[in-house]
Amino acid sequence: MHKDIAAFFSDIESVYHSKKPFVVFRKPDEDLVTAFVQRTQELRELKSYKESGFVFAPFGSGEKKVLFPLEKCDSFKAAINQVDLLVNNEINPDKLQFINCSESGSLKEKHMALVQKGIDFIKNKKAEKIVLSRKETLEFTSLEVFVIFKKMLDAYKNAFVYLWFHPAVGLWMGATPEKLLTSFEGNFKTMALAGTQKYTGTTKVIWGNKEKQEQQYVTDFMLENLKESIEALEVTAPFTVQAGNLLHIRTDISGKLKSADSLENLIKILHPTPAVCGLPKDVAAAFIMENEGYDRAYYSGYLGVLNINESTNLFVNLRCMQLENKLASIYVGGGITSDSIPENEWEETVSKAEVMKKVLL
Repeated sequence: MHKDIAAFFSDIESVYHSKKPFVVFRKPDEDLVTAFVQRTQELRELKSYKESGFVFAPFGSGEKKVLFPLEKCDSFKAAINQVDLLVNNEINPDKLQFINCSESGSLKEKHMALVQKGIDFIKNKKAEKIVLSRKETLEFTSLEVFVIFKKMLDAYKNAFVYLWFHPAVGLWMGATPEKLLTSFEGNFKTMALAGTQKYTGTTKVIWGNKEKQEQQYVTDFMLENLKESIEALEVTAPFTVQAGNLLHIRTDISGKLKSADSLENLIKILHPTPAVCGLPKDVAAAFIMENEGYDRAYYSGYLGVLNINESTNLFVNLRCMQLENKLASIYVGGGITSDSIPENEWEETVSKAEVMKKVLL
């Protein structure tokens, strides 16, 4: 069912205040925003990749994946090309006043020490790449969830932008540039996205060896591990893409599923990708669990539409944050290789945090 945009947001705000589970999302480069509203407050775990609905999966492969089942949801849509007007009319600066950032003085020291530990681990030939992250919590006088979400929709048109809520889990919001996979009628697409630098007005930039190597690790891993499930593989040359205030190196990979039952296996192969975990995957994941010092939860997991209209569209949960009362927790990270420099890696996380801060501050 299609609604006008004002009615759409009025209805979804009412859903939020009623504490019903829901998700609102817009696919990259589209002007259609979609809502799924679960009719009950039940927390449903994904049991099979043959189920249909919206899935929200954490970073840890052994943790529960939440499903909003299609048959238990109401759905409605709206065109959102006028979202900029809605945002400008509703912003109240007094309600978005920033108070402080948790442990702001020690965040840099802690992250640089973590990065150096990762570099030493890699130089001892124990891994090729490790993706290390941090959480930054900001406190505000008040957080207007839907004003922030509209700003995000307006600012990041080429990202998968979402707002997800379940009363048993909490509220997450993000604008991710990275597709995990798309599957439609036997056709398959994914991308290898890695390497980061600031956008300064052009995508015609020079990439350093560290960034090119980091992205090549991701591409090589995908090609090697997908060949058993995908035929007629097609691979583009690496190219530069813009994601908000950042640039990344991207390679597109596509092909045909060898079997209708390949989807679950493909997700297990790809998640977590080397772009959010590292290589070898098991070694990198163990290092992350032992050394990051916090629970990533749904950051660097995946989310999206599963088996709806013969289509699956899943995205890696990057450039995301968790909102709770007056607190906004931002999750950011970067790929570490033997050529990494701790100061530069810190600055990369600062740039990535700006993606979220842009809609908060």
